[in-house]
Amino acid sequence: MSQYFSSDFTLGILGGGQLGKMLLSETQKWDIKTHVLDPSSEAPSRFGCHLFTQGSLMDYDTVVNFGKDLDMVTIEIEGVNTDALETLEKMGVTTYPKAQTLRCIQDKGLQKTFYKNHQIPTSYFDLYDSKSALLSAYGNGGVRFPRVWKSTMGGYDGNGVKVIRNDADLEGLPEGPCLMEDLVPFSMELAVIVARSPSGAVASYPVVEMEFHPEANQVEYVICPARISQELALKAQNIAQTVTAALDHVGLLAVELFVTPENDILVNEVAPRPHNSGHYSIEASNTNQFEMHLRAIMDLPLGNTNSKVGGVMVNLVGSEGHQGHVVYKNMEAILAMPGVTPHIYGKSTTRPFRKMGHVTIVDPDIDEARRVAETVKKTIQVISK
Repeated sequence: MSQYFSSDFTLGILGGGQLGKMLLSETQKWDIKTHVLDPSSEAPSRFGCHLFTQGSLMDYDTVVNFGKDLDMVTIEIEGVNTDALETLEKMGVTTYPKAQTLRCIQDKGLQKTFYKNHQIPTSYFDLYDSKSALLSAYGNGGVRFPRVWKSTMGGYDGNGVKVIRNDADLEGLPEGPCLMEDLVPFSMELAVIVARSPSGAVASYPVVEMEFHPEANQVEYVICPARISQELALKAQNIAQTVTAALDHVGLLAVELFVTPENDILVNEVAPRPHNSGHYSIEASNTNQFEMHLRAIMDLPLGNTNSKVGGVMVNLVGSEGHQGHVVYKNMEAILAMPGVTPHIYGKSTTRPFRKMGHVTIVDPDIDEARRVAETVKKTIQVISK
């Protein structure tokens, strides 16, 4: 008999954003006691947990004090203090992902080096410990264009990433450690979510196809199943499983991939938690990604990852030119469309390109779901009062 359900077992979640909110829907379903730590008093997860604590995820003492009396700690965002996680592990608190795994993933330089050392296919890259070191290499002819600049720490949703095509693009880069990687001439971007338990059980979700907003560098549409051959899908799943095993990761790992015109697959980067590319699973899968994350970290039997129906996810982001208290315009119109389910994250203020929610469209015909998704995207507007 499991000790998790309707018991004193307490799960701590570092981060109280929308991923935490959706994870709490599953802990409530199973009557699992939860505590959440987040720096914002307006965190979307503040209402769905048994105890909400406001505090910094990067402050060592705050994280240790939050977690020391809990049974298990997990994350919904990578930006947490890994020294504190390591201390909690030594105190006997189970933490997934482990501090060592998270350190590697937090630092994009360490992450890319990890792929290289483990013969995991990824784009060619160079590391620089400062902006001046990068500019010095450029001055000596050591940097060729076009390349992609990435800050090694803290980038997300297109932040901390810039395509460098000429001399002028080097101007204005922020200080700090960074990497430059080859600009991959990819034909498609894919993602695979893999679940792995402490006992080594592994389950992969179907490969999804991602379409990005060209300006914001954010995912606009996630399409499941990806419109690719079975051979390419199997290749992508195998690479994702190789990555999670090499990292010794426990929980969900979202592996983002580039497909080249020659059908080679390169790992772009990973996220050690539920992920935007898996939101479609709430409506379209036998086991949604949030339930699967709980199953994995608690070493419960992993669920069925097959889709019940084709699914497309549309991100709802703040409209350009709007900042302030949010208004969702034309919500009634999309609710009238068959197979359409909106998810609103509970953020009271909007700003351009801020993730405010998502909409899932399900249909047995994935091309029809994609068509409806575009109609949804054009209809609903995330604006301010």
